Formats: sequence, structure tokens, C-alpha cells
Amino acid sequence: MTAETIWEKIQKGVFVIAEAGKNFIQTEEDQPVEEYLSNAMQLVDEVAKAGADAIKFQTHNVEDEQLNINVVAPHFKGSDRYYWVTRNTRATPIDKFWKPLKKYCDNRGVIFFSTPMSRGAAKILNEVGVDFWKVGSGDILDFVMLDYIRNTGKPIILSSGMSTLEEVEKAVKFLREKNNRVALLHCVSKYPCPPEDLNLKTIDFYKERFSMPIGFSDHSIGIEPDLVAVAMGATVLEKHFSMSRTLWGSDHQVSMTPEELKKLVDGVKKVTNDPKEKQRVLESDFAKRGMGSKEKILQDGETAFRPLFRKSLMAGQDIPLGTLVTAEMIYAMRPQVYATGVPSERYDSIVGRKTKVSLKKYDPIHYEVLED
Repeated sequence: MTAETIWEKIQKGVFVIAEAGKNFIQTEEDQPVEEYLSNAMQLVDEVAKAGADAIKFQTHNVEDEQLNINVVAPHFKGSDRYYWVTRNTRATPIDKFWKPLKKYCDNRGVIFFSTPMSRGAAKILNEVGVDFWKVGSGDILDFVMLDYIRNTGKPIILSSGMSTLEEVEKAVKFLREKNNRVALLHCVSKYPCPPEDLNLKTIDFYKERFSMPIGFSDHSIGIEPDLVAVAMGATVLEKHFSMSRTLWGSDHQVSMTPEELKKLVDGVKKVTNDPKEKQRVLESDFAKRGMGSKEKILQDGETAFRPLFRKSLMAGQDIPLGTLVTAEMIYAMRPQVYATGVPSERYDSIVGRKTKVSLKKYDPIHYEVLED
């Protein structure tokens, strides 16, 4: 499929994404790149067998994503973030991992794309040749990266977990100023998310509020919420995918297995083609448990992620006094709670201003160091 045909399906059909993420890492001990690639290709094979439309990974570039500060995310106690992002960066060199993986997906008839976790990661993926972008919930306000991807003209899928309605609207507006092909996914950043917290009526809320395709990024166990979302009109489904929930890593425990992915694909086809099945799903006990309220809410369990995954603006290089700051001189980096720079969504207010002091690489950027 081309970007145009993918975008057409997102607008009119149901685009099913197996979110492999970093699930090619399966052991606490580091492994050779060749093993990571083999694991990723095995995941691709299972996606092809199940008949899902796409497999999505996550791409890291530690240099412009994560400061060397010891923090541990609530959903993965197995590693501090700096080490985990560094390991992912080293595990996936562009010529030995990403390019051969993209080629393998093409040969298997599975659409390849990935979530860039920074502008540097997006540049890697652009070189690999993705036709689509996915923005994770943690980066919805990384306007440094969003500016880069919106200017490519490629369609964008935006997740909205751990965010307020105001933040979602701000990100959507920023992207659509230069790129109108944007889809928005309802998402709750809980791992795993219990049915009572899914708040699936947010899908209806988004459909009424935004003129764009609306979908669902799911962190729950089981396929029931995804079938309900499709019955409600979601045209994009994204769900974590792994060979097994017993493997070591950040997302395996909240992932579908190959057997469950096949059931999901078959279930989606049945809901979309059989009005009686659609009605049955909407009237199911699970649907009643998972609907919640028709609004976009930031849930208590999501707030713990925000200080660690939101980003601040940092100097991406040494910047002498009196320099006119350009976009390429700026990094947006985690964790915001310790980075102390201007929040990443204020990126536009920094570009084009001169420095009043010299900055070293990774110094936080504050308004006080810039001329008015």
C-alpha cells in the first residue's frame, strides 16, 4: 500500500496495527543485533499470518531523547530510562536493523512503520522510507519532532493518552497547520488498563469534536474493547503485540499473542460486515463496563507518567552568545521534571531569538537566556 491507499483505508475502513514496539527485545541480557532482527522478523511473520494491516515498532535515538538521569517509568521497573533508551538505540542500527526489517516487511506484504521517540529518530525513519508517522502519547507535545514530521507531508496517527483535552487540541492544531492528514486515537496510559477505565465513549466525543479519522490505541488485555471500538466507528486499531506475555521487557505483559491477533483480525471483519454482530458487541456486558463518560479526561493513574515522559527544550549543541537560534539547535528531551527547560510545546517561541549567554550542549533553554 502507498501512503494514499493507507490513508484512504483509515478514512473508510478499519486499519489494524500490531504494535510490536520494542518487543524484539526479549531477555534482560543484551543480545547481538542479528538476534533482535530475527526476533522482529518472527513478529512480522505472525502479523502476516494473522492478516493485520501493519506492524509498528518504536525507534529511539538516545542523543536527543533522554537525558542521563536515573529515572524508572511506573510501567516497567526492569530498567532505568536512560539505559533502556540507550540499549534500544544500540540494538537497532539503521543499516543492520531498520533497513533490512523494512525490506522484510515489504516482502511479506505487511506495512512497516514505527513511532519516532524524537526528531533524531524521525530522521532515521525518514531515511528508512516510512510512508506514515505514529506519535506516541508521551510525545504529543514534542513540537520539535512534530514540526519535522508535519513538514514531510506524510500522514500522521496521533495517540492521546496521559493528556488533557486542551493538550490534544493544541497538538492537533499544530500538526494540521501544515499537514491535514492526521488521525487521532483515544488512549488511556495504564498498563494494563482495566475495562472500567477504558472510557470508550471518548471515541464518540472525538468523532463529534474533531473532523478527522478517530481510532483506539488499547493497553488492555483481551480483544473485547477493540471490537467495541470498531462497532462505535473507530477506523484505526492499535494494540501491543508479542510472541508471549512471559518474555522480559517493557510491553510484553500488556500485549496480544499471535493467536489473539488472529482472533482480533477475524473479529474486526465480522463486526464490520455483520450488522447483528455489531449490535451484539455494542450491547455486551463488556461494552457497558468500558463505556465510561462521553468526554476526554486525564485519569489519576495516567498522571504519574507525565513528568517522566513529557519533554523540555535543551541546547542540542554548543550555542555561542549572540547566536540566532534555529530549529536544528534545539532538542526536546525527557524527563521534563528534571530537565527544567521551557516545555517542548513552546518550541515556536524559541526559534528565531538570539542568545544572551553561551550555552553548552544539553543546557536547559529558558526565556532568560534569550533576547526579547
